[in-house]
Amino acid sequence: MVQQYNITLPELGRGFHLITSFITSELGELPETGLVNIFLQHTSAALTLNENADPSVRDDFETILNKLVKENDPDYTHTLEGSDDMPAHAKSSLLGASVTIPVSKKRLAMGMWQGIYLCEFRNYGGPRRLLVTVYS
Repeated sequence: MVQQYNITLPELGRGFHLITSFITSELGELPETGLVNIFLQHTSAALTLNENADPSVRDDFETILNKLVKENDPDYTHTLEGSDDMPAHAKSSLLGASVTIPVSKKRLAMGMWQGIYLCEFRNYGGPRRLLVTVYS
């Protein structure tokens, strides 16, 4: 059996945002076992799983990715949408647009310290759309 949910996240601003509880609150009852795929329908943000306990991790993610992919690089040719746009596309490609999480005992089978992050790379990205597919 397959179920799908369309979820719209509010505009969250640039940074790394824990969205686990937002997603789980939008889903119906999960199957005893299965998989959940969360797909972000955008090219300038990403999804990832990582530590959900210490908020400083989110700041460090931002620092690391900004060092890897710098804004205002004079070699960029895709510049019409702002200095944060091309770096946002590159960061999105590095992290990816989806995560797949196993379901066990009707719950997302993540580790104790894992959370689902929306990684917003634009200064003003707007609301973000997710397509969540539940496989049982």
